[in-house]
Order: sequence, then structure tokens, then C-alpha cells
Amino acid sequence: MKLLNGSELAGFIQERQAKQVRALRQADGIAPKLAIVVTVDNPVIDVYMRMKQRYGNEIQVDVDVHRISQDQAAETIAGLNADDSVHGIIVQLPLDDPSQTDEIVNLVAPDKDVDALGSQAVFDPATPMAILWLLAAYNIDLNKGQKVLLIGRGKLVGAPLERILNDSGVDVTVADRSTDDLSSLTLQSDIIITATGSPAIIYPDMLKTKAVVVDAGTASENGKTVGDLASEVYDRDDLVLTPTKGGVGPLTVCALFDNVIRAARLRAEA
Repeated sequence: MKLLNGSELAGFIQERQAKQVRALRQADGIAPKLAIVVTVDNPVIDVYMRMKQRYGNEIQVDVDVHRISQDQAAETIAGLNADDSVHGIIVQLPLDDPSQTDEIVNLVAPDKDVDALGSQAVFDPATPMAILWLLAAYNIDLNKGQKVLLIGRGKLVGAPLERILNDSGVDVTVADRSTDDLSSLTLQSDIIITATGSPAIIYPDMLKTKAVVVDAGTASENGKTVGDLASEVYDRDDLVLTPTKGGVGPLTVCALFDNVIRAARLRAEA
């Protein structure tokens, strides 16, 4: 089995970003800042929140967390939009009332929408970009006639990644956890990117020999953060897989902070 080690690649990106932030602080007097708006208590969200805070601290990007009720979102985001010291804003999903998701994420000013969830966002979405960085780092080309399957149509990963792949000319088949006979699609696919957030939706007998599988799904199960792949998948030695930890996650944080740094640089150039 070959593992796609995102943590290793993230280390190189982090070094580059730290240099960029030092330059912004020293040459332009700008201290990049990310504001995270959180409206729910969720152990999976808390894990990623701590990861973002720790990463920001390591590259000297300030990270402020605003824990509010959902009915305070509009007022909070308006204040952050108007605050010149804030360069990036993310609304942590899922919301307590998901029906308001589009309305709330579109309140974020496009030039601060570093998660690229709003309809007018000017940045690339973090997790899809992290997936593409990871595949590129291991020379896995999505445009070489291989069958590519994307599982999941979520707002954070599946939907934006489908759009990016289509725009890049990649011939991709899209499914989700409700797709009938999902295994018939997975068994035909050379490259599978899964992001359903459904624990253990993919089992060993659903994958062909030498398949490449990127697991970008996250869910909480018995207090642990788990992905879309069943643990038994890792018993096979003929696959190329993201590890249970250190795959897409670290690069997603890198991609997010790339957008924050870019937003701060655009402010410096304005």
C-alpha cells in the first residue's frame, strides 16, 4: 500500500507561508488575521478549529474565534466585514439550521470569503484545492484517461470540486451515499475522491486493484473523527490511499491560510 502523505507536503507549504507572513508584517506593517464564526457545538468542528488556531500561531497569522448563536450571525459578520484588521472570514459549517447556509455564507464580503462558500467568492475553496495539491504532489494526473469518481455533493467539498474538475476538462462521474449500487461505480474507477461524511461507506471489496482513493470525508463516531473508508481497506496492500490521519486535512488548513495570506497581500496592494 502507498500512502498519500499530506502532512509531509504541508510542512513545506507552511515554511513558505511563514516567510510570506513575515514579509507582510515587516515590509507592509500588516498582521494577517482570520476570523472564524462558529454557531454550533460539535467535536469534529472543534478538532479542526484547534488545528487552524495552532497552524495560524505557527505562521504568525492571528486567528479569532467568534462563538455565537445563529441568530447573531448577520450582525457578527457585518462587523467583521467592516473591520480592516480582519482579512479572512469563515463561517464554520454545518449550521444549526442548515436551511440558512446560503443566506449566511453570502453575507461574508467576497474579498474576505477565504472558504469560497459565497456565490461571489474570489478565492479557491480550501479542501478541493488541498485534494488537487495532494494528487499533483504524487504525480497523479486526472487527465490521462483514467476513470475518476467523485462521491459526495456537499457544499464544502463535493460541489466545488465537481465544478473545478469540470472546468479543468476532467471527465468525472459523480455519486453520493444514496447512489444505488455504489460498488459498481467504485469497482470501475481508477481514482476515487470521497467526501460524504458517512463513516465506512467504502469497504475493501468495493475497490479495484491499484485504485487511488482520497478520503476527504469527516464524521464523529464514538468520540473519534473518522473518514469514509472502512478500517479494513487499509489491510489491502495493492491500493494508493490517504492515511487515516495526515492526508487531506493538513493541506486543507494550508490552502485556507494561503487564501488568508493572499487576502492580506491584496489589502497591502490596494
